[in-house]
Amino acid sequence: MTLTAEPSTALRTVLHVGCGLADPDKLPPAFFTPGAWQEVRLDIDPGVAPDIVASITDMGMVNEASVDAVWSAHNLEHLFAHEVPLALAEFRRVLRPGGFALVTMPDLQRAAALVAQDRLEEPAYVSPAGAIAPLDMLFGHGAAIAAGNHFMAHRTGFTARTLEAALRRAGFATVRVVRDEAFALWGTAFVAPAG
Repeated sequence: MTLTAEPSTALRTVLHVGCGLADPDKLPPAFFTPGAWQEVRLDIDPGVAPDIVASITDMGMVNEASVDAVWSAHNLEHLFAHEVPLALAEFRRVLRPGGFALVTMPDLQRAAALVAQDRLEEPAYVSPAGAIAPLDMLFGHGAAIAAGNHFMAHRTGFTARTLEAALRRAGFATVRVVRDEAFALWGTAFVAPAG
């Protein structure tokens, strides 16, 4: 059965890519406005029961220009570098005019600063998954990988400058990348409005 991210008339649609197990806390606060957003969940792993089973590099089951937002938390770093443009092109393809992609991932520039201080395995911050060291930011969450979740391995990464450049090359009209206190980059990329 083909599923598409077709919204109801009253709600805007956020396509939550790489969603993992269902949990409303996985959406950023921007999508919590009551009666405003409908979440459509997409994941490569059918075991997490997403609405759409697909890779973020080929979201052909989602119609072109059919969603208002794409939310991607810690997914792009799991791709090989040559796959990132494919995923970003898919994000842009499924967004309506004026829509936006919101992505987050480790800030490798800040991780590298800790590595340069010989703090590769020292915790940099604590996440819901536990303590995260620069080693985890560079190569993927070690505990999850050791437990057999090889989807958690990192194959590429970004600094603020390289993430902004990747989003611009994907054709987004407006791009903003900021850093947070938890060693993460947050990129917001808008599709040009219609007309």
